[in-house]
Amino acid sequence: MIVDFAMHPELTVRLFGLPEAPLTEFDSPAARARLARTQILVTGWGCPVLDARVLDAAPDLVAVVHAAGSIKGHVTPEVFARGIVVSSAADANAIPVAEFTLAMILLANKAVPRLAREYAAARRDLGLLTQDNDLGNYRKTVGIVGASRVGRRVIDLLKPFDLDVLVADPYADDLVTTHLDVVIGRSDVVSIHAPATPETYRLMNADRLRTMKDGATLINTARGSLIDEEALVAELRTNRISAILDVTDPEPPAPDSPLWELPNVVLTPHVAGALGSEVGRLGQAALDEVLRLTRGVPLRYEVDPRVLSRQA
Repeated sequence: MIVDFAMHPELTVRLFGLPEAPLTEFDSPAARARLARTQILVTGWGCPVLDARVLDAAPDLVAVVHAAGSIKGHVTPEVFARGIVVSSAADANAIPVAEFTLAMILLANKAVPRLAREYAAARRDLGLLTQDNDLGNYRKTVGIVGASRVGRRVIDLLKPFDLDVLVADPYADDLVTTHLDVVIGRSDVVSIHAPATPETYRLMNADRLRTMKDGATLINTARGSLIDEEALVAELRTNRISAILDVTDPEPPAPDSPLWELPNVVLTPHVAGALGSEVGRLGQAALDEVLRLTRGVPLRYEVDPRVLSRQA
């Protein structure tokens, strides 16, 4: 067994005890020599594309184990065509994204971002307990757009709370779902968890953004391309809705983007996914898959190319 590529050299050595540093390219003579004896390739963020030329250099390759989420950046159809099995740690990466989303939903319903700004500006008691307002999480409605790995985890995490959860996903036949436009119009928080595909490009367009409830919050931890940013900025400028954006399009936003300055926007630098200590969970998931392969046990997180087009 030869494992040649992982997210961090330290992770590779700790998990697999390799004396060699992981590869960062597949073109040099040294890299080609290692590919020639590789059976299992553990890949990570930034892995070069596994096209026919690279695969020709790895005739014994039987599996690609991705120690991160989406494989679309480097696994080509040729990989599947050659019968090479592919695994992804997307399920492991979904855990911190769902946890981040849960935190943001609960904070959004209590208007914590807005109140923190107002408190800092006023530097006095805001008198919230005597106000007749709609703050809080009791009996609020949360709309989940996309019953993906992350979306389903968020749904599960929301179960202990006194919240109504609506789900929009045309492919989730095993769940009770609601039409997307109804979910958007009824929800106090709309959280995006759909994959970036031609079908979902600018899914949250101007019309849908306008149908969001007054005071609602839009959360996006999926991909920035799912939201029409120009339309979102226009809606945010009315101060009618708020947004919590961990992803944007482009990412990061342009230096002159209004998203940096709008008071009803929380921008975070794509931190919902595995970060710091959480990266170890991805490495462990990859190690578990490699052990399954060496023992002849079916992979736990094998990627099905038949549904890849509608996954992240």
